[in-house]
Amino acid sequence: MIAVHSLTAFFMPDQSPRALPDSFFNRDAQTLARDLLGKVIRHKVGDLWLSARIIETEAYYVAEKGSHSSLGYTEKRKALFLAGGHIYMYYARGGDSLNFSAEGPGNAVLIKSAYPWVDAVSDENALARMLLNNPDASGNVRTPERLCAGQTLLCKALGLKVPMWDAKRFNEEQLFVEDVSQRPPRIIQTTRLGIPAGRDEHLMYRFVDAAYARFCTRNPVRRGQVEGRDYIFIEQGN
Repeated sequence: MIAVHSLTAFFMPDQSPRALPDSFFNRDAQTLARDLLGKVIRHKVGDLWLSARIIETEAYYVAEKGSHSSLGYTEKRKALFLAGGHIYMYYARGGDSLNFSAEGPGNAVLIKSAYPWVDAVSDENALARMLLNNPDASGNVRTPERLCAGQTLLCKALGLKVPMWDAKRFNEEQLFVEDVSQRPPRIIQTTRLGIPAGRDEHLMYRFVDAAYARFCTRNPVRRGQVEGRDYIFIEQGN
């Protein structure tokens, strides 16, 4: 059995999942990117529901150069041009990446990183499966905090593959996003990662749950970053 010492586990009463409707996704990409923080992705693998809480997202628009859709419509990119709530997956750095289409053709949100979620639906057996899915480069078990700290690590931990889910809709029997009433009180807004120079790399379209900033792809408030220049805080209240 894999011991988990530092993972914050959330045990909730057994209840029917509250899958987000398609209308939730059919909204402005930045609004969707912010509102997806705190939501839980659930993917059924065998008899286990592998789950992770979204802690980092990036918004993309067809009208800016950082997006895949700005390169034009292709059969591979068709999900980006479908109604909000379609799944767009692609390969990045040898791994799979997960995106959801938003309101307006070509607009979408990249799920950049997440944090393992444990509750009555997704128990410690599901977490153990995720840990086995995604060992480090040496084959060792990752710490739960780093298990989904990046777009390809997230997909690997959850067992999400491009051929299975690209251009599909959510399916409550296999894959969906759930509202578990975990609305982040504070969000960090900053620039996206990996955008080449000259492709609108300055746009602050990346959103991070401030309470989980240490566990995202790259901490936006790390040493050397300046509030107001490199990032801003968004207070959401209750």
